[in-house]
Amino acid sequence: MSKKTLAMLLSWTLVLAVILSGCNNAGSGGNGESGGNASGSGADGKVTLKFMHLWPAGSSAQQNKLVNDIIQQYQTDNPNVTIKQEVLENEQYKNKLKILSASNELPDVGVTWAAGFLEPYVKGNLFAPLDDLLNGSLGEKFIAGTTEAYAVEGKTYALPIELNISPIYYNKAIFAKYNLQPPATYDEFLNVLNTLTENGEVPIALGNKDRWTGSLWYMYLANRLGGDALEKAISGSGKFDDPALTQAAAEVQKLVDMNAFNKGFNGLSNDEGKSEFMNEKAAMYLMGTWELPNFTTNPDIPQEFKDKIGFFKFPTMEGGKSDINSWVGGPGVGLFVAQNSKVKDEAQKFVQYFVEKWGESSVTEAGVIPATKVDTAAVQLPQLYIDLLNELNQASSLTLFADVQMKPAAAQAHLDMIQALFGKAVTPEDFVKNHQAAIDKGN
Repeated sequence: MSKKTLAMLLSWTLVLAVILSGCNNAGSGGNGESGGNASGSGADGKVTLKFMHLWPAGSSAQQNKLVNDIIQQYQTDNPNVTIKQEVLENEQYKNKLKILSASNELPDVGVTWAAGFLEPYVKGNLFAPLDDLLNGSLGEKFIAGTTEAYAVEGKTYALPIELNISPIYYNKAIFAKYNLQPPATYDEFLNVLNTLTENGEVPIALGNKDRWTGSLWYMYLANRLGGDALEKAISGSGKFDDPALTQAAAEVQKLVDMNAFNKGFNGLSNDEGKSEFMNEKAAMYLMGTWELPNFTTNPDIPQEFKDKIGFFKFPTMEGGKSDINSWVGGPGVGLFVAQNSKVKDEAQKFVQYFVEKWGESSVTEAGVIPATKVDTAAVQLPQLYIDLLNELNQASSLTLFADVQMKPAAAQAHLDMIQALFGKAVTPEDFVKNHQAAIDKGN
């Protein structure tokens, strides 16, 4: 683990320890898209601000409600401001962002990911620096280490609102039916898979049409086998021909051969794959802690189902170089302000307001782990939430999502290769060769 990663972990550990010590254990258009209204300010002082995000009411109900509450309160506090929302699901959002950036028509405020995803927008002079906000009182609110992933050449171009790790959620009732326990080793995990398949159960819910979902499985296998080999290969300080990275690809295909995943997984979106777990048709689901609301606070999900959900850490592998407290995760999405926004000052004010209000309310109202410090001393939290905060507190390392680490062309190659790997359309050897070729191109 790099010194920078270790420093970030230590900072998060200190702050999360404080958080846990106190625990007992959108606009006037509502949820819909904007009507195409242009942003700007009129002679009468009225300001229209466009905000594009990825929390639809259907799949992200609690986040969507929180966003709308924040927007309504902001408009009440600032009656001259009207905020128009455009709400898209994850993959649609990414595609729309690319289209808008090509014509330099980004929304005034939008959502971005960190590191390699952010970089081309910064290089294209599409995102405005937000260091002025960090240099004020807002800077003190962030958990140390979370904003660095959004910095390019010493300037910060987005402010994070989430901090995530990726557990394997499981249905305790299905496990109990076959006397199964959460596995700690990979051999135990394979035994769980065999027991479930032999009894006609679907072990794992997966929608790999979106590809980053399958990447989570590959990343964990690469981590458990090779430690930081994947991170080194992505950064260029190592190579993709590391045997652990080839073996991880081979393990993915072994899981496919074992019928570990639901039928048709490579043609299903993440939401479609997730529904297999939510409808209790699959026993397990690997996903980030942004899904916590569906298992803790979402009133539309029956409590009977939420009570059945537990989680376990990705198991260790014999002879591997990583321990069970190593997670795939890191800072989640952040907010940017468009460089060419006609209402840039108001957009920055809204970003500061949003980050502060999200941090104050996301824990209790949405069940989301924020990137800002939260005093939860007087707050009753679901046990699942507390347990995952404890795990984040104990993390030995955090590996940032591979497609976020990589530059855009390499990330696209990675995602394409992930789908090909799960579809058995590429060998493990060609999988790593194609990755190395993409990294070598350097774009």
